[in-house]
Amino acid sequence: MIHLFREAAALQTALDSRKLRFCFIGGIAVQHWGEPRTTRDIDISVFTGFGGEEAVVDALLGAYAGRIADARAFALVHRVLLLATSQGIEVDVALAALPFESEMIDRAALAELEPGTTLRLCSAEDLFVLKAFADRPRDRADLVGIARRRGNQLDWEAILGRLEPLAAAKDQPGILDSVRELRDAERA
Repeated sequence: MIHLFREAAALQTALDSRKLRFCFIGGIAVQHWGEPRTTRDIDISVFTGFGGEEAVVDALLGAYAGRIADARAFALVHRVLLLATSQGIEVDVALAALPFESEMIDRAALAELEPGTTLRLCSAEDLFVLKAFADRPRDRADLVGIARRRGNQLDWEAILGRLEPLAAAKDQPGILDSVRELRDAERA
């Protein structure tokens, strides 16, 4: 895990040097906010807005190798840039553009994940929203871990308020019911 955190710190330095707005999400954020688990990749959200994707993609492809044959074209269509560090660590860069994503990056804060390695992480509430929205088995398990570890420190109203428009856009209002059930179980 230490190697992963160091690679994430190097990526953070590269993004800072390019004056990009970003925060770490996914498994790295789970290490801090949830139940620590094995993770082998780096997930990060970089704000591009709509129309600024090409400049960010090109800058990152100038510093990191793409993991697929035409990583640039894939990123511009799917809004995810698939990179690899020089040490072979996979990096998934979400090209953020939505107001929630911009606000998530604004709310991000530095957290020390190991002595001497401080990374800009999304908040626990924003990680919860991302995991609930993705709604995959691993994400559901992470939600339980975040709720257990953070407990009453979580701002459940903020979570539900941020998640509601995303669940509506996905046309899956059941996501909100699942979050409410988890909240109620943690409060009991």
